[in-house]
Parts: sequence; C-alpha cells; structure tokens
Amino acid sequence: MTTTAKPLGLKKLALGEDRFSYGHRMCAGCGAPIVVKQVLMATDYPIIATNATGCLEVSSCIQQFTAWKIPWMHSAFENSAATASGIEAMYRSLVKQGKLEDRNVKFIAFGGDGGTYDIGFQSLSGAMERGHDMMYICYDNGAYMNTGIQRSSATPFGANTTTCPAGDVIPGKPQQRKDLTRIMAAHGIPYVAQASPSYHTDLMKKVQKAFEIKGPKFMNIIAPCNRGWRSRTNDAITLAKLAVETCYWPLYEIENGVTKVTVKPKEKKPLVDFLKPQGRFKHMFAPENEDMLKQAQEYVDAQWDRLLKESAAGESEKAE
Repeated sequence: MTTTAKPLGLKKLALGEDRFSYGHRMCAGCGAPIVVKQVLMATDYPIIATNATGCLEVSSCIQQFTAWKIPWMHSAFENSAATASGIEAMYRSLVKQGKLEDRNVKFIAFGGDGGTYDIGFQSLSGAMERGHDMMYICYDNGAYMNTGIQRSSATPFGANTTTCPAGDVIPGKPQQRKDLTRIMAAHGIPYVAQASPSYHTDLMKKVQKAFEIKGPKFMNIIAPCNRGWRSRTNDAITLAKLAVETCYWPLYEIENGVTKVTVKPKEKKPLVDFLKPQGRFKHMFAPENEDMLKQAQEYVDAQWDRLLKESAAGESEKAE
C-alpha cells in the first residue's frame, strides 16, 4: 500500500513529481496554484480531483490543454463536493463488486471561497453530513475574483470590492467574514484544518494526516490574489505569512472535536501590517475611518483569544 509518509524537505520535494504543472493561465503571483501544488506534492497516493467553476478551473484547463496530471473533473460552480462524493461512492461500489482493484485512491474537491462559502455550501454540507471519504479544500482569496472581484461571505470586514465599494455611502464591506472552518467543524466530521502556503510544512502535514483519516475532511487555505487584493505580484507568500502572524488567519486543526493551534506566532503583529500592503483596505487608513481599524483589530483579537482557550482545553483533555 502506498503511504503518505513522505519527506517534506524542500530538496526532496523539488525532485518529486509535479502533479500540477506550469503552463496554466493563472495570474502571475496567484496564491491558488501554489496551494494546489503543495497539496498534491504532500502525498504519493493516487488522487482524483473535482474542481468548481472559478479562477483555478478556467485557467488550468483550456480546451484540450490542462495543467492537471491527475484525473480531474470540472463541475459547476455549486457542486464540486457533490461531484466528488458521487465519484467516491461509485469507486467504493465498483471495488465492492470486484470490478475495480482497490488502489486506495483519495478524493479531493477544490473550490474557491465563492464556490465554497456561498454558492457551493449546500453540496459541501451535504457531502460532509453523508460521511463520504473525501477531502474538500477551499482556496480562499476572499471574493469572487474570477468574475470581477465581487464580495463573498469570505470577504473580510472593510474590504473594497465591486459590489461593496468604499465610498460616501459605505466604507467597504460592513460585515465580518463568515467563519466557515468552524461551521464545517460543527458538522461533526473527523478532521477540519486551516492552513497557509507560507507555512508549507504545516499545510502538507495536515494533508498527510487528513488522508489517513477515514471519512469527510475539510481544509481552508488562504490564497492571496494580487488582482483583487490590490497588492504586488510577488507578495502572495509574504501576505499569507502576515495573515498568520497577525492572527487574521490562524493555523489550527480540529480532530475529532479537539482543537489544536499548530503554529503560534513568536510575536503577534498588529493587523495593520497585513492590511497596509493591500489596496483594497487603503480607505481604512483615512482619519475618518480610524474606528474601522480598531473594530477589525478587536474582532481578530477576540477570535484568537477564543481559539487559544479552545486549544488549551483540547490539550488538557488529551493529558487526562
């Protein structure tokens, strides 16, 4: 049986098979292909993937040309999870009937935040509730980037998008972002995690762990978008790291209901360090919007404190 216990050193990874190749049409500096590469490089298991409509799908498979070196299926915007769950169910049935050799295939559904938090939430929730042995991975860039940078429920508070533009009427998105990672944990599934491509070892270890767990799994991975974030094209990893260091995007996992913070910043940086390099938050630094920065920081602080308490409780539970 193939195992996922492969070394994750950079030299070893560089010599490994690249199952998501160059030549795709993603924007220069996009975080999404980095996420996909890290996920697929983490394991040697055979993988079948589905992909919701979005930036990743339209840019990685153009007519007869594809960047995917694994079996891959494009589904509609709203049903990547349903498609993956159907493929997984078919595979199990064929193996049970003796029509297919069991090669321990793993199933992944990919979707952006628009196709995960919003349009695809119903199929994602259904697949998790039914208990399919699959993993759903959301590459979260915080808006509907593929269709014009419209707000999604993953869009952070204050962000300037085409459907919540910063101006005289509203100063960007007035709501806080949906906490989808916790919502997925509330489904009672065995493994949920949040990751960042700036901490590739943490991300890839979580992928490896997830593939050894039977049942539905969910990973939420931040994927900076320089076009929508109004940032530089070489800032994806820097911003993904700042998201972790400011605790805007904490790295943690919830395994069988037990929460564990997997990366604690040595120095918790102020949220403005993450916001300043992004043009979508430029208006928040105007004197009249000072309260917005305070509100955003207070929300991040409260969420981080809550997570630390839950992680400490989880550690105590393990020790007993």
